[in-house]
Amino acid sequence: MAKIWRIAGLSFDHMHMGDLLRQVHEHPRAEVAGICDDDPQQKESVERAVERFEIPRERVYRDYRRCLEEVRPDIVIVCSATARHAEFVEMAAPYQAHILVEKPFAASLAEADRMIKAVGQAGTQMVVNWPLAWYPPHRTAKRLLDEGAIGSLCEVHYYDGNRGPTRHLAQKEEVPEAEAVEAMKRTWWYRKDAGGGSLLDYLGYGVTLGTWYHGGDAPIAVCCTTWARKGLEVDEHSLTAARYAGGLSKFETRWGTFTDPWAHQPQPKCGFVLVGSEGTISSYDYEERIRVQTSDFPEGREFAVDVPEAPMRGPVEHLIDVLENGTPVHGPLSIPICRTGQRIVDAALRSAESGREVGLESV
Repeated sequence: MAKIWRIAGLSFDHMHMGDLLRQVHEHPRAEVAGICDDDPQQKESVERAVERFEIPRERVYRDYRRCLEEVRPDIVIVCSATARHAEFVEMAAPYQAHILVEKPFAASLAEADRMIKAVGQAGTQMVVNWPLAWYPPHRTAKRLLDEGAIGSLCEVHYYDGNRGPTRHLAQKEEVPEAEAVEAMKRTWWYRKDAGGGSLLDYLGYGVTLGTWYHGGDAPIAVCCTTWARKGLEVDEHSLTAARYAGGLSKFETRWGTFTDPWAHQPQPKCGFVLVGSEGTISSYDYEERIRVQTSDFPEGREFAVDVPEAPMRGPVEHLIDVLENGTPVHGPLSIPICRTGQRIVDAALRSAESGREVGLESV
């Protein structure tokens, strides 16, 4: 009989836990073996998952170690506050569990390296899930780039975000404005010590996929500035310029877009523009077509995005395929690409604090 993968979800701090558990629930050879959260504020999210995914009560835990000891999962999904990623990975890895960490990688490179060391010592696999890595337009853009459609890559332009992390739940369920504003006072998203802020939430997306587009190359130096409303301890807007050997790339994050991109594309549009030596590609979140300019078609042409097929429709089925068949990890989820992205994030944080350009060799 085919193996049934036992998967446990630890922490509902990040609303994407609901999305990932849905992928487990819908996979024909996976089961939600256990879920755990010890924060009373997450009780509603836990109960929502229990109901939606028909999780038996005996599989719901408040103690993380008890959950791991009794469930003995094959795979652990970590959706904790960013600043606790290393803690959770170090806790789960000794149980010989493979790890799926929801983005971002970590709050710092030092914490990311702790995570890498923990799974290395356990001999298990770890991937970092970036939901943008599965969006058909961005994957189509990478295919065209690899095929030489716009020559060699010179620039990556990235802008992304949403109206704010308290304005939606799993499955992009909208939260009324009054409730969203009240939630800002108690959620980890707006706490600096927990890894909150738009930069840590969204810059990793841009620079990790940017590293993927750049073929793994890292920039020479990074310069970043941030903005926060009065009374907030974390940024809601960041702008990062990265200097590569072949040119400049820029990465902008925003909590406070006019609309959420999954409902209505805001202006500026959320997504990527790639500039090559022989053309350009625009690839925007959730859109069904991408636009390509070349010297033969300077007016630009639009192409339908590639249709995702199993096992490349999401992180759960992909990780199971990696473990069963030894297939390569999807580029942006792989540790080498993610670690380079984390170095850029660390450099951006240092730059924003110092007001100076930061060389990557120092990170």
